[in-house]
Amino acid sequence: MTSTAKKRSLTVPGSGFSPGAKVVVEEVDDQNWKVREPFSYTGARETFSVPVGTDTDFASIPRVFVWFLPRYGRYTLAAILHDYLWRQLASTGAMEYIDADGTFRRAMRELNVPFLKRWIMWAGVRWAALVKAGGRRGWWREAWRVLLVTIIALPIVLPPAVVVAAALAVFYLLEAVLWAPLKLADTVKRALGRPTPKQVNPPTFEWRL
Repeated sequence: MTSTAKKRSLTVPGSGFSPGAKVVVEEVDDQNWKVREPFSYTGARETFSVPVGTDTDFASIPRVFVWFLPRYGRYTLAAILHDYLWRQLASTGAMEYIDADGTFRRAMRELNVPFLKRWIMWAGVRWAALVKAGGRRGWWREAWRVLLVTIIALPIVLPPAVVVAAALAVFYLLEAVLWAPLKLADTVKRALGRPTPKQVNPPTFEWRL
């Protein structure tokens, strides 16, 4: 695979991010990237340094919701920071997941992410923490906020998400129907020893982009 790089300058004056913090990443695969320029973030009590080589998938948004919350945007630096806090600190017990999520919400506020959007993203990672080892510690302390934000967001995001999920399923089936005869023809040609000029790629069904 030929890796590509993304670089985006961000001006975040007055925030906890280091001056001139930039999103500079290198592609690893379809969903994952590595940080190629370090930055730091100073929260309420600590400073966190995100080093070169940190793995990130930006905001971990399920595909059915990316119409509402893209994987990257104004909150990209905060999303990379959150990946670092979860993967390097919270997963090892050096930080609680609830504190990592609170830092994520604070960082988004400092990046001028609108109120409801950042709280919905915070609620999303709070739900995700339930499946992490140690992620349930302190969860009920903020449960009422998570439930409140979820109740507000669901009527907005769930109906379109159902439609998107159905459309993705139909498109996958259509791809499979078109792929099957192409794959059969390719198999026959190979069996007969005939050269195959075109590669036949199977359909994929991804819940994340």
